[in-house]
Amino acid sequence: MQIHTAEFVISNSDVSKCPSEPIPEYAFIGRSNVGKSSLINMLTGRKQLAKTSGKPGKTQLINHFRINNRWFLVDLPGYGYARVSKKVKKTFQKFITDYFEKREQLVCAFVLIDIRHEPQNIDLEFMEWLGLNGIPFSIVFTKADKLKPKAAERNTQVYLAKMLEGAWEEAPPHFITSSSDGRGQEELLGYIDNINREVNSSR
Repeated sequence: MQIHTAEFVISNSDVSKCPSEPIPEYAFIGRSNVGKSSLINMLTGRKQLAKTSGKPGKTQLINHFRINNRWFLVDLPGYGYARVSKKVKKTFQKFITDYFEKREQLVCAFVLIDIRHEPQNIDLEFMEWLGLNGIPFSIVFTKADKLKPKAAERNTQVYLAKMLEGAWEEAPPHFITSSSDGRGQEELLGYIDNINREVNSSR
C-alpha cells in the first residue's frame, strides 16, 4: 500500500468526540519513549506528522490521522514512566481504557515494544488486558537497527516464548521495524491493507 495522503484530523481526550466516519481504525500504543511517533512518521513517509520528543510522555491525547481517505491511524498516549503528574497520568489512562472499550471503528491495535529489552510486565499485562477484552492486536518491535539481525531475531523469539508461557495459546502477529532505515514498513502497511480489504468485503 502506498500512502498518498496523511492528514491530522483531531486531538481529544473524549472518545465520544472521535471522528464518526465508519472507516477502519488502527491504534498505535506502547510504553513511553518506545519510538511511536518516529514509527508513525516512517510508515506514512511524513517527517513531522506525529510530534517526536526526547522526553517520554509527549503524546497525551487521542490523535486521529486520516490516511488515503480510507482509514484512520490513531496515535495514543504511551503508558509507563511518562514524566507527568499522577493526576494527569490517571486521566489519560482512563481515556485509553475508554477508547479500547467503546471505539467501534477500531479493527486492530499495534502494541509497540523496544526490541532491545527483555519482556516487561507492564507490556505483558496490557496485552493480556487486550486479549481478555477481545481486542485484536499485533506486536510491533521497534528500533531493530540498534541490534544485529541475529540478536533482533533472538530477542523477538524470547519475547514470543515468554507470552506463550502465560495466558496465550498462540502468539499474535508481529513485525520487526526500524524508523531509521524503514524496516518493516512494507509488511506493516500490507497487513493493514489486507485487513481493510476484509472489512470492506464484509460490508
